[in-house]
Amino acid sequence: MPIAHLRFYAHLNNHLPLKRRQMLFACSFEGRRSIKDMIEALGVPHTEVALILVNSEPVGFNYHVCNDDRISVYPAFQSIDISSITALHPEPLSEARFVADVHLGRLAAYLRMLGFDTLYPEDYRDEELARISSEENRILLTRDRGLLKRGVVRYGYFVQDTHPWQQLAEVLKRFHLLDNAMRHQRCTQCNGVLNAVDKAPIADQLPDKVREHYDEFRLCDSCGKIYWKGSHYEQMEAFIKQMGDER
Repeated sequence: MPIAHLRFYAHLNNHLPLKRRQMLFACSFEGRRSIKDMIEALGVPHTEVALILVNSEPVGFNYHVCNDDRISVYPAFQSIDISSITALHPEPLSEARFVADVHLGRLAAYLRMLGFDTLYPEDYRDEELARISSEENRILLTRDRGLLKRGVVRYGYFVQDTHPWQQLAEVLKRFHLLDNAMRHQRCTQCNGVLNAVDKAPIADQLPDKVREHYDEFRLCDSCGKIYWKGSHYEQMEAFIKQMGDER
């Protein structure tokens, strides 16, 4: 039976069992096997892979593995442009728009607060999430590896952390979004666009303390929810500043 030798790098190892992390290991296979199928069978979604080298040469997902191939698999690089040597994924999106699965509700709310168009259909099945991602060119955010392995998914990311604030930092870094954060805002409830609104027409809808201490407001153009720069906004500003200072 033919055998290939594989090595995964950086956070791709998080998808592998402990005995295969950070090391070269052998993998047997039968018949004609595409490198995409082999990588995903080992637990790594194709959306996480940015570069594959076989015997030191870059290949695409449709490459068929040969006996004794030495395969190196890399995630996206944060500071190195490898677009000239790999074509594993479609062209980068001109605007980062997301669809998040049911386990990432708080992350979806945070992304909306920062102004990023983020759908969060709580009652949708996996096939619907994959379809939305594909048809609307949205980045699918999930903690379900199987969902990212669906062939229709072109843009996706496996969120590694379980804490919402760390998840947010992870996504902002992965898609280089920090400079665009908080330029606009969206409704954390429905993803609608927020527009500035005068205080007078909405004064009777405000809590007494809010009406007394705040003068700037925004109104969701979809659901009518009213927003002001309270403690949640200040907390988010501090978080973004800290990320900028650490960059």
